[in-house]
Amino acid sequence: MSGLDTSGPGASGPGTRGTAAIPGLPPAKEKFDAAGRRVLLVCVAGGFTTLIDQSVLNTSIPALRESLHAQPAHLQWIVAGYSLAFGLALIPGGRLGDVRGRKWFFVGGLALFTLVSLLSATATEPWVLVASRLLQGAGAGLVNSQMIGTIQDVFRGQLRARALGMYAVTGGLAFALGPPVGGAVLAAVGPEHGWRLSFLLNVPFGLATVVLAARHLPRPRPSTRGADLDLVGLLLVGALTLALMLPFVQPPGWAGWLGFAAAAVLLLAALARWQRRFARSGGQPLIHPALTRSAPYALGTAVAMTQFGSSLAAGLVLTMFLQDGLGLSPLGAALVALPSAVAMGFASAFAWRVVQRFGRRTVTASVAGSALVMLAGGLVALRAPAGVLPWLLALLQLLGGASAGLMGAPNQAFVLRHAPAEAAGVSGAILQMAQRIAAAVSVSALSGVYLRATAGGGGHRAAYAWASGVCAALAALAVLASVLAGRATAREEKARAEAAGEEAARAGVPARTPEAAREGTRASG
Repeated sequence: MSGLDTSGPGASGPGTRGTAAIPGLPPAKEKFDAAGRRVLLVCVAGGFTTLIDQSVLNTSIPALRESLHAQPAHLQWIVAGYSLAFGLALIPGGRLGDVRGRKWFFVGGLALFTLVSLLSATATEPWVLVASRLLQGAGAGLVNSQMIGTIQDVFRGQLRARALGMYAVTGGLAFALGPPVGGAVLAAVGPEHGWRLSFLLNVPFGLATVVLAARHLPRPRPSTRGADLDLVGLLLVGALTLALMLPFVQPPGWAGWLGFAAAAVLLLAALARWQRRFARSGGQPLIHPALTRSAPYALGTAVAMTQFGSSLAAGLVLTMFLQDGLGLSPLGAALVALPSAVAMGFASAFAWRVVQRFGRRTVTASVAGSALVMLAGGLVALRAPAGVLPWLLALLQLLGGASAGLMGAPNQAFVLRHAPAEAAGVSGAILQMAQRIAAAVSVSALSGVYLRATAGGGGHRAAYAWASGVCAALAALAVLASVLAGRATAREEKARAEAAGEEAARAGVPARTPEAAREGTRASG
């Protein structure tokens, strides 16, 4: 594939102003109009507010544990329960937005997230914080499930690609900036009040975004109010999400693992059967048939899963190694990770120019770069002197952030171009839920690899090298999935071009050659 086609189905509306293409000349760069800029600001602000929350909190876990006298089980639910509730809310929230309109689900979810942040900041018992984190995760999942659907509804063509890119970059920056922000807060006000202030940081941003969303998001579309909701499908997806994520939130014994695995297989089979039955009865199933039949969508989602999971796990293991193995303070560890956020921001600004030149190969090369950076981190930890090791790891974070910036937004746009307009919310929700499941699995497994290696007497350096190697192997799987996704997309493009040629021949109109179609695809990216 030579480039990115973003001109798929989508309603025109605010933000879709563009210019007509002139044959023989490069396409003019489209600009967001005032209404489109306001919608994009709301989506970016909502995404940043909800996604930075967990990465900030991870730095505050030791302080929170001492302040609340929390047990390990409490801490596990405080950290992972947010992701569990987030993942559970994504697909139901996306489908509700597709059917009933997105605006008020966005506003309600963000209002819930913001108000519960106050409860989290004032908690005096661990169970109160666990409950509030579950509610926060549900609100955040409801908000984020509306964002991609809103962007798909409001923008089209080049503007849609740029808007999706800004949203993806915002999420990446939120995860990368969280540890430095958390470390700075703890250093400024101390551990006792620092973890509480970390929750309160969400409140002013959340309230401001609620007001902006109520004013500027598009009203719900009346034509969607009569659509089928598929409640049975929603319940099955919720149960399947629980079966996939709960074992990693609260790890069971071997019998428990087997039980959850069997339950997941049975629920997946039941969901597939129900979706076929619901479609035959004339209803619109929860998971659109176009998504289940699209190899590029499935493979692109696999790329996002493995890259997202390996990156989050690598970041967690790095933080543990810097503090436990090298003795750095939380702020010092955060400063080592800061170059990743800076590089990601700069690289994302140039990502679309690179994509226009190299197409989907940009994603493949960037994921390969991430794998090499993770592998190099493990080797450096084994060989480098302690005095220069933080500096070398910071340099590798710079390179890793650049790779993430080049692949994140383009891969998301490549995946979502295969989603039909009526499934915009669900397609984005499935993508995000897949990433959340990958994060839960990877963080739980890789932290276990690191802790077991240190307990085995090999030392923190060897433990970090082992964990980094596993992360690199996961990223290598993303490289393979990206290569296969590119080939599947090329086959789909060729089939569409041949079908268009046959249709044009029947109508007596000259058909575009596959080469011309690919050039048009590159221009629209």
